[in-house]
Amino acid sequence: MEIRTGVIKIMDRLRSESRPRVTIGVVGPHDLVEQIMMIGAGLPAAADWRLVGAPHAEEHETYDKFSRIADSIDVVLFTGPLQHDLARQAGELTVPATFVPMSGASLYASLLRGVLTHGIDPARVSIDSLPAADVDEAYGEIGVSTAGVHLSEYDRPESARGFGAFHEELYRQGQTTAALTTIRSVANKLSAAGVPVLRLLPTSHTLRLALNTAALLGTGSRLEDAQIAIVVVELAASAKPSYSGPGNYWQQELKLSLHRSLLADARLMGATVAPRDENGYVVTATVGALGQATEGFRMAPFMDRIRSDVGVDVEVGVGLGSTARDADANAVAAVEKARNAGATAAYLVGGDGTVLSLPVRRRKRQDEPIVATKAAKLLERLVEGLHDGDSMVVDAEIVAEVLSISPRSARRVLQSLAEEGLAWPMPPVKGTQAGRPRQPYRLVRA
Repeated sequence: MEIRTGVIKIMDRLRSESRPRVTIGVVGPHDLVEQIMMIGAGLPAAADWRLVGAPHAEEHETYDKFSRIADSIDVVLFTGPLQHDLARQAGELTVPATFVPMSGASLYASLLRGVLTHGIDPARVSIDSLPAADVDEAYGEIGVSTAGVHLSEYDRPESARGFGAFHEELYRQGQTTAALTTIRSVANKLSAAGVPVLRLLPTSHTLRLALNTAALLGTGSRLEDAQIAIVVVELAASAKPSYSGPGNYWQQELKLSLHRSLLADARLMGATVAPRDENGYVVTATVGALGQATEGFRMAPFMDRIRSDVGVDVEVGVGLGSTARDADANAVAAVEKARNAGATAAYLVGGDGTVLSLPVRRRKRQDEPIVATKAAKLLERLVEGLHDGDSMVVDAEIVAEVLSISPRSARRVLQSLAEEGLAWPMPPVKGTQAGRPRQPYRLVRA
C-alpha cells in the first residue's frame, strides 16, 4: 500500500512538472504589482503560473513596460482599467489582456482607515473612478448618506486627467474633508498640494479573482495556439485539366504555380504545405496562426492570392480539431461544402461541428510597387547595420537594435519583409524561460 501511494505521488509530481505554466505579466504602479506578486505566489494555483512584474513610476510608461515583457508572457494583467486603456491607446496588445476591476468593496477599508487615522467625515468626501451604483451600495450597507459625497466616475483615460482638479477644488471650497482616489499619481499630487487623500486599493479577494481570470485567458490562448487547423485547397472543376498524366506539362506547371502561391501565405503563419492528390494540397497550421491570418476567421485563406497569382479558382475547406484526424475530417467536409458553392467562398467546420462561410476579401494592390520598394530599402538598412560575421538570421530584438525602433515596430518590419519575399520565417525557438517562443527570420538578398 505504501509503495502504491509513493508511485501515485511521484506520477502526480511528474505530471505537475510537465504541465506548461502560464506566464502572467503584471503591469501597474510598484505597490500594486508587488502586492499582486505576493498574493499570486501564495495561492494554491501558484504552481500553474509564473508571474512577471513590470512596475511603472508614471502612468504614461504603461505601454513601454508592457512592451518589454510582451514576448515572454502569455497574458497581461493590468492593475486597473486606466493602465489597460492607456496601453491599448498607445499600441497593439499582442497577448490577451485583462485588468483588476475597481469596486465598492475597496471603499470599506479606506473609509475606516480615514476615520481612525485622519479623522475624516465619510459623509463629506470626494471619490473618483468607482461607479455610482457601487458607491451607493457601499454607503447603504454602512448606513451613511451620500448627499455630501461627490463622485467623478472613470470613463477612459481622458476622464482621469481631471481627477486632481476635481478633488482639490471641492476641498478648497470646504465641501469635503478628504479625497479618495484609485490613481497613485493623483494621490501624490493631492498630497503635495496639502489635500488629505486616501488611496483606494483593490481588496485581496479582488486581486485573487483577477489573477484567476488572467490565468484562464492565458490558458485559453495556449490551447488555441496548440489546436490543429487543416486547410484543403483543391482546383475548382473549371480549372482542372481534361486529362492528367506525365505528358500534361500544363498541369505540372499549374501545380507548381499553385504550390508557390500557397507557400507565400503559409510561410507567414508557420504552416506546412503538402500535396494531397493531383489537383490539391493540404496546409497544416495552428488555429491561432490561421485565425490571425484570416482576421479572426472573417475571410477566406489563400483564395484571393491564388486568383491573383495563378489566375484560377480553388475550393477551400478549413477543418479545426484537437487532433490531426479530427481536423482533417472536418476539412474534407468543409471543402465539399465549398465545392457545392461553386468556389465562391471557403467553408470552415469547427471541432464542435459549427459551419462558417468565409468570403473572399479582395486585397488592395495599387500600392504594391511602393510597398516593395520600401521593403527593399528596409532590408538594405538592416543588412548594412549587421556586424561583419553576423548571420542573416535575425529576430525582432536584433532588428529593433539595428534600426533603433521598438520591438513592436521591429515585428512589423519583419512581417513586411516576409510578405515581400525578403525574409523567410524559420521555426520558432523556445527560450529558457516560459512564454512565447522567439520567432527568427532568415533575410533573403534579392
